[in-house]
Amino acid sequence: MSAAHIIGLVASGQATSRAELARLLGWAPSTVSAHVQELLDAGLLLESGEGRSRGGRRPRLLSVPAGEGVMLAADLGGHHARLAALDGTGRPQKVRDLEMDVSAGPEPVLDQIMDALEELGDGRPVLGVGIGLPGPVDLDGVMVGPSRMPGWHGYSVRERMSRRFQTPLVVENDANLMAMGETVARGPDLRDFVFVKAGTGVGAAVVSDGRLHRGARGFAGDITHNRVPAGGDRPCSCGNFGCLETIASGAALVAAVNGDGVDVKSTADLVRLARDRHPTVTTNVRFAGRQLGEVLTTIVNFLNPQAVVLSGALAGCDLFVAAARGVLYERCLPPTTQDLEIAESVAGPDAGLLGIGRLILDQGVALASS
Repeated sequence: MSAAHIIGLVASGQATSRAELARLLGWAPSTVSAHVQELLDAGLLLESGEGRSRGGRRPRLLSVPAGEGVMLAADLGGHHARLAALDGTGRPQKVRDLEMDVSAGPEPVLDQIMDALEELGDGRPVLGVGIGLPGPVDLDGVMVGPSRMPGWHGYSVRERMSRRFQTPLVVENDANLMAMGETVARGPDLRDFVFVKAGTGVGAAVVSDGRLHRGARGFAGDITHNRVPAGGDRPCSCGNFGCLETIASGAALVAAVNGDGVDVKSTADLVRLARDRHPTVTTNVRFAGRQLGEVLTTIVNFLNPQAVVLSGALAGCDLFVAAARGVLYERCLPPTTQDLEIAESVAGPDAGLLGIGRLILDQGVALASS
């Protein structure tokens, strides 16, 4: 259970005491008290006054500090960024979309992003800053081998941003942040799942027992460049051949249907034609969905998650999702799919921002208790 979940229950009014938290979470009172004390020590919760008695001693009331502090968050794509000022519970207060191009290189892009974040902060105390990046990020906040991001390999985003912001700092891959955003949107019942971002590119993240599984260096969950037999000798942006991205990403599908004589400009165009059951598009989309399902089969058999959560433009295409689901049910062991949920993300366009808020809160608690 994360700090963000507990704070969210208190902030929303669902829980006003330790006893109510214990009831909602199904935890022993001693476990709840230990977590609440960490949040009190970190200044993320307040406890004062007395609530109504239900047959025993009156409970102390929990609340979220009303302070003026904000968290600043930026979720970057290839050609745009979604920025927000988050309140003390990690929820977006003010959101701004910004046009930018990651291929311009790290220095100009980060300067543009940090300037815009400071404007959103509007001079208020900054509780933490986070950024999501469309490429692999190691545990030190360094970009490693990102595709279509010239100049970013080996660049320390954390070091650059820490020069301006002396606060808890989150630097993560975008799929990881979206997965964390899903935990905020879904609540504490979803604790073990695989998150798949299927849009122009393909990305994934793994959440285990409610926490992001990063692996030894931070690259766990990266299925983009898994070699698949159907990929053949198709060249990939990573320099290899036959990666999943070459046949199951939105960019690959757009190229494939254009090659078949269908004029498609974007993944959104592709999804629209798929919904209209255009025969050429339908064939290509189903093929791509099955290829994604093939890769996910191994992951589901190995991890036995509660759910596979799909996000991105292709997640809204029923043909793509149905094809992936069909392979999973066909190829996975029956015990792993008996209660497996395969569903579209509910976190929406702010998933990455919510994920940043959750990780900043978790980091603040970890620092306070260390």
